[in-house]
Amino acid sequence: MQLRNWALAMGGVGLAGLALAAPALAQDAAAVVAEATPAVAATVEATAAADPVPNKGDTAWMMIATVLVMLMIVPGLALFYGGLVRTKNMASVLTQILAVASLAMILWISFGYGLAFGGDFNQFISTGKFFLAGMTADSNVATFTDGVVIPEFVFVAFQMTFSAITVALVVGGLVERMKFSALMIFAIVWLTIVYYPIAHMVWYAGADDATTGLIFGWGALDFAGGTVVHINAGITALVGALILGKRIGYQKELMAPHSLTMTLIGTGLLWVGWFGFNAGSALEANGSAGLALINTFTATAAGVLFWMLTEKLLGHSGSLLGACSGAIAGLVAVTPAAGNSGPFGAVLLGALAGIACCLFVMKAKPALGIDDSLDVFGIHGIGGIIGSIGTAVTMLAVLGGPAGDDYELGAQLWIQIKSVVVAIVWAGVGAAIAFSIAKALTGLRVSPEVEREGLDLGEHGERAYNY
Repeated sequence: MQLRNWALAMGGVGLAGLALAAPALAQDAAAVVAEATPAVAATVEATAAADPVPNKGDTAWMMIATVLVMLMIVPGLALFYGGLVRTKNMASVLTQILAVASLAMILWISFGYGLAFGGDFNQFISTGKFFLAGMTADSNVATFTDGVVIPEFVFVAFQMTFSAITVALVVGGLVERMKFSALMIFAIVWLTIVYYPIAHMVWYAGADDATTGLIFGWGALDFAGGTVVHINAGITALVGALILGKRIGYQKELMAPHSLTMTLIGTGLLWVGWFGFNAGSALEANGSAGLALINTFTATAAGVLFWMLTEKLLGHSGSLLGACSGAIAGLVAVTPAAGNSGPFGAVLLGALAGIACCLFVMKAKPALGIDDSLDVFGIHGIGGIIGSIGTAVTMLAVLGGPAGDDYELGAQLWIQIKSVVVAIVWAGVGAAIAFSIAKALTGLRVSPEVEREGLDLGEHGERAYNY
């Protein structure tokens, strides 16, 4: 025992001596570093610059943002769409959203990420990193700030949720009449030939002009997916609705939402999740993310109020359905401008989208007789076009935007218009191909008997409600 106490005492003396000697040791070390040759010092600095370490705060934020986007899909979008259909089709919509989003996630890590962000190839697709080959927990990707990175697995997961929600959005234009098997085949083809190339064109920065995404190379502004997600999904849903044809009884029978309560819950989940969608697109926990955060509040609020105001001016009551639709219209419109607009500019976008989308849904759509069941084109397509083009205007400093003195509105406006046209044409043609392939393989549409009975029983052998 005495020997043990003596050893502990001497150990304490030794530690104290080391503590007292630490400043002297540090000075000696500093002298050694100071005497190092410039070549050695430059090598150390270059090594540190070449291997930046992800900031834990940025990484944590991006993981949270990714989970928030997942919240948008299941349960957010599933409940939003599910509440809008008739009772006999509720389970089918929930199943379609869950299944198609899950399929998109598997495809993304298999080859989707490789085609969109895998490596330099050309202006339309990437190649490499298929099945995430070669990627490790130490792999990083650059953000918008020089020398700042985040783990690549986090970036892969974040972008994976974008692909999943985009194909899930399309479901809203096809509900109550499309075969489940046809939807899954469509999703495989469409993601491959439409979503991945558009994501590459809009968001991929290559080593040179020949490998940088076409639209990105033009200098187009799309902060969080006005073209990639909303125009893409809206145009695709429109094409699908035209190829499928109208539901039995459309414009002849009442097809009211079976649960606006669920639609409101879905709206709230979408709005909350959209903070991850928009603010997460900054790829860092910084002021740009904060700007996107507040814009996601203000544009959405404007969309709610101005949709309801438009309803009133058209001779209707301001409705809960209208308020929920207006919220989504505002969210859609601000998506490309989330980090490219001041809060007041976001209000203008949300208000314009609320008015224009309401007019299309309540006036133009019935006149055209298009059965875009849950107004995917009317809200995501129209709202996405408004937001993508309007982003050029909201960049202006006079509206609180981040544009500098050298900003040229006319030139940027033309770039935004070109980008929208490319997205519309690519999505339209690709969607027609994908639906045609699904139709050839499955017949695309359920039988009239199944449609009348409801897809819950006819396609899935179960009911959402058993009472």
